[in-house]
Amino acid sequence: MEIYQSEEQQVEAIKKFWHDNGNSIIAGLVIGLGGFFGYNYYQDQKIEAMETASTQFQENMQAMESNDEKFRSESQAFINDHKDSSYAAFTALALAKDAVAHSDFAEAEKQLTTAAELAPSEEIKAIAMLRMARVQIQQQNMDAALATLESPFPEKFAANVAETKGDAYLLAGDKEQARTAYQTAVDAGGLETSPQLQMKLDDLAVAINVAG
Repeated sequence: MEIYQSEEQQVEAIKKFWHDNGNSIIAGLVIGLGGFFGYNYYQDQKIEAMETASTQFQENMQAMESNDEKFRSESQAFINDHKDSSYAAFTALALAKDAVAHSDFAEAEKQLTTAAELAPSEEIKAIAMLRMARVQIQQQNMDAALATLESPFPEKFAANVAETKGDAYLLAGDKEQARTAYQTAVDAGGLETSPQLQMKLDDLAVAINVAG
């Protein structure tokens, strides 16, 4: 089962935005505060911390491609040291993806919990929770997956949530609930980002008709 789908592009876009603009945003904010309050030391420390976090984050992501053990150990240390940075949540998402690639679903769920807790926005939290539900489905833990999907999600995730619910219901053997969930996903615009959704719905309709 594909754990990571269309929202991967959204994560990459946000990561790129913070990499390209994060330092200048923080610097602008801090410089503004410094100009008003005269907090020059505070200004320097915040900019330096942001630059350090950005550099370490990029190094960790590069290690992900070449050295699994270094990536895992240094990324976990990075999260522990930079929990107030937006990069911490992105790093946890990367660790979860690595865990899924190695079929370590318990570790993936742990890292996704961390990503949700440290998420800098509701959108990133939603991505972590959606992936957590997919990991729980992968572990055949349908009740946990459905409970995760009952968490509050931004409206833009309605189709993704409904489709994932459909996957959970289908694997649990509840074809009627699965069809309802898939149709909800279609009605929410899910076909725009998930071309396989219509195939899931059509296959399920055939299976229900044959069984009936």
